[in-house]
Amino acid sequence: MDGARDAARAFEQALSLRDYTGACRLLAPATRAQLEQDGKQACARALGSEELPVSAALGATEVYGRMALVRAEGDTLFLSLFTGGWRVVAAGCTPRGDAPYQCLVKGG
Repeated sequence: MDGARDAARAFEQALSLRDYTGACRLLAPATRAQLEQDGKQACARALGSEELPVSAALGATEVYGRMALVRAEGDTLFLSLFTGGWRVVAAGCTPRGDAPYQCLVKGG
């Protein structure tokens, strides 16, 4: 659980510093590829144009095997455990009742 929370914290901190290159390093490979494809530009530039919410405080962390959900102020992050550690697979997510979360950044 701490690994997922630490990765989410690092991602949020990179966003708050506008360190989009650092934030991109914390994205899952498929998420990064989808972001670049959708934005038709390199990850850092595409991520900067998404205007993701930046949260100073993290809330609850829920881990389900190799997947995790981390709630933050105004944002929910989904992470997955890869060989190199936890990576963000979706960010800028908001709940929609019984429907799946709506995410600004997500893998394909």
